[in-house]
Amino acid sequence: MSAIAQRLKELNITLPSAGAPAAAYVMSAQTGNTLFLSGHIAKVDGKPLVGKLGLTMSTEEGKAAARSIAIDLMATMQAHLGNLDRVKRIVKVMSLVNSTQDYTEHHLVTNGCSELLFEVFGEAGKHARSAFGVAQIPLGACVEIELIAEVE
Repeated sequence: MSAIAQRLKELNITLPSAGAPAAAYVMSAQTGNTLFLSGHIAKVDGKPLVGKLGLTMSTEEGKAAARSIAIDLMATMQAHLGNLDRVKRIVKVMSLVNSTQDYTEHHLVTNGCSELLFEVFGEAGKHARSAFGVAQIPLGACVEIELIAEVE
């Protein structure tokens, strides 16, 4: 069993099947040793987790949604790479949080993704990051996250 697969098992995480694009794009694209993942939205039972932080969702609910997105991002990386041990480093995470104009805890929501990537990949999971509040996300989803990784 690979080191990352073992770590996921220890965390009681089973990666789902990688999702399919919802429009005219691919879920992952690689150039050289850089892997770009398209934005993944929060889902429950395959349907968008709809909500607006600061109005219909709490920061903790948003953080849980971001954590679930990290799991989906890892599933997409595994589908693309065949093995998550090929990930040398998570380079950048960008998070879009569907929120009210006065909501200011986007960074705390995004921690749900970042913290899990640290747990799974260790030092290689530490990354640069941006977290933005936006007026709306496709399908009304509460959070969307994209990722850039260096791979072998």
